[in-house]
Amino acid sequence: MTSERDDLGATTRHDVADSDAGFGLHADDAPRGSSVGASWALVAGAAVVALLLGVLGTLWLGGDRSSAPSDWSADAGFARDMQTHHHQAVEMAFLVYARTEDADVRTLAYDIATSQQQQAGQMYAWLRLWGLPQTGSREPMAWVGGQHADAHARPDGTMPGMASPAQLDELRAASGVEAERIFLRLMIDHHRGGVAMADAAVAEAGTQEVRTLASAIASAQTSEIRLLESMLAERS
Repeated sequence: MTSERDDLGATTRHDVADSDAGFGLHADDAPRGSSVGASWALVAGAAVVALLLGVLGTLWLGGDRSSAPSDWSADAGFARDMQTHHHQAVEMAFLVYARTEDADVRTLAYDIATSQQQQAGQMYAWLRLWGLPQTGSREPMAWVGGQHADAHARPDGTMPGMASPAQLDELRAASGVEAERIFLRLMIDHHRGGVAMADAAVAEAGTQEVRTLASAIASAQTSEIRLLESMLAERS
């Protein structure tokens, strides 16, 4: 199953049958070389482990869906939209990882990729547990109430902080310090959008597990924004 939302750029949803592509990993962008290739494989493995843990959790809970969130709930909307948001962050992280030799940038990119890939697997598993499709019928961010203006979809229909296809192409074409600067600028905006989405989920989600993860995402990405800004200033 493939999502129809190609306007989200390089990030689209797929069913689990699509393997790595369903987690936002693109073979054409995979870093080359033994150490980089191993890192790529580790992140793909982390996503699979997260999914398996979610499936095991479903079995352990007995598959009780009587009180599961509805298809139009903030919980389901957040799980879907934040997966897409995370997938693009993973893609950008691997793009810069392959285009720089800077150890600090590579470490940050790897941390972002592994943490967000694991979280995306967790949200995928929630939707399976709730008996809901991975792709909903509503537009991105339709689950957000009017009081969270920063978390609303942008005029072009994309989620807050998402890089455009042209911006991703610019990152693909760059290398070295130029690639680092582009990545850092894009990831600062991406994290700001992610924090806005997470804050909205903390306020509007009905399940404790969604609120807990959303709170953790908001806290972690707020902290990372400060680091990203510091690293960008060093390269200005």
